[in-house]
Amino acid sequence: MNVLHFSAECYPIAKVGGLADVVGSLPKYQNKLGTKSSVIMPFYDNDFARENSFESIFESSTKLGSTSIDFKILSLKNNTLGFDIFFVDIPELLFKDYVYSFDDTDRFLAFQIAALDWVIQFESKPSIIHCHDHHTGLVPFMMYYSHNYKVLQNVPTILTIHNAQYQGWFSHDKLGFIPEFDMKHVGLLDWDTSVNSLAAAIKCVWRVTTVSPSYMEELKRNANGLESLLSHESAKCSGILNGIDSDVWNPEVDDYLIKKFSQKTIVSGRKANKKWLCDHFGLNINKPLFAFIGRLVGEKGADLFPEIFDISLQKNDISILLLGSGHDDIEHGLESLKSKHEGNYNAYIGYDEKLSHIIYAGADFLLMPSRVEPCGLNQMYALKYGTIPIVNNIGGLKDTVVDVSEKGFGFVHQEASVEQVCHAIERATSFYQNQSEFKKIRTLIMQIDHSWGASAQAYIDLYNTLN
Repeated sequence: MNVLHFSAECYPIAKVGGLADVVGSLPKYQNKLGTKSSVIMPFYDNDFARENSFESIFESSTKLGSTSIDFKILSLKNNTLGFDIFFVDIPELLFKDYVYSFDDTDRFLAFQIAALDWVIQFESKPSIIHCHDHHTGLVPFMMYYSHNYKVLQNVPTILTIHNAQYQGWFSHDKLGFIPEFDMKHVGLLDWDTSVNSLAAAIKCVWRVTTVSPSYMEELKRNANGLESLLSHESAKCSGILNGIDSDVWNPEVDDYLIKKFSQKTIVSGRKANKKWLCDHFGLNINKPLFAFIGRLVGEKGADLFPEIFDISLQKNDISILLLGSGHDDIEHGLESLKSKHEGNYNAYIGYDEKLSHIIYAGADFLLMPSRVEPCGLNQMYALKYGTIPIVNNIGGLKDTVVDVSEKGFGFVHQEASVEQVCHAIERATSFYQNQSEFKKIRTLIMQIDHSWGASAQAYIDLYNTLN
């Protein structure tokens, strides 16, 4: 079986969120299981492009409406990723120092069209084309209905929805950008007066997956306008929980850490990483350390943090450390707490990969009060490193974290609210005082297996039903 993944992101090449982690891991583990799996993505102007060598394996031109666009397909030389990776190089549209911008319709349409122009040249067509999120959502429609790609009309397609809040809407004025098709099929592109790339993909693909079973069910009630469509198409929908790449996220081999550790050396290893964090950010190592890593946006519940942190730091003898960036008002609110709670609170506004690993290895608790969390990888990273998650009971968080009151290993609250999160922090602080039980749970969670092996096999099993 030969699977080709279409994606806008792929770790370590270009990462904005969890999509990159999935596309950087799933193909590797599928290859380990004997399925030939590769990735096609845009070629961006970033560190990866500057630090690696590429060769052109295909050159052509295509049309975006009335505009002719030259493009190349590049392959990575000296590839050690564990899967073949290919890039669509369109300098004027894709070779930018960002992945996403305010209006990316032309960019991602050109990417999808050029990629398909390359695929139709294959002597042996892919067994499966696996699309990820709306940036690749028009690939199935074009394969089945655009005249240029009729040779692909029998190739099965799968869509994985990583986040249904973003759908790739654009005006009907740009319908002419899509390679010619019979207009009787235009309804497949329409949803609520716009062309909707994600909706089109849901209608056209053979199977739809999401990144956790609970998120799949939640989308039938809350999918930013696509609820009825997903309910109607539910027979072809399923949820497959993401995994984590244990080659990257493993405290025994993680070169980012101040000190590596295993289950047997967890006490000394975590102490060394916590000490570095506390020394670096002016915190007290003897207090329970609560942390957050992620985007400072409403979806993550981050707008609640200034009030949550202020209340929790006044009521509890704890430390809090935050790593993230996002909305200016949230950033300002978090920065303003530094002077008020000096010695107990700090924040790094921005992103630092090394620091994120050290936080997973040194914090005692990880906060994830998300309003939307299709799968969530952070809680899985935390578990692998022995950090106890505090989560809202939604999406993939619901599928991966069980409350300590139910003989579990985390702290689960029932809504993203100041009151509920503060109460969860109080419960966790109390739990921390029982160091015997705290250390027992900490060792236990490191043994939970969320590696990609089972998830990759679940996708392969799904592929096999289509061939």
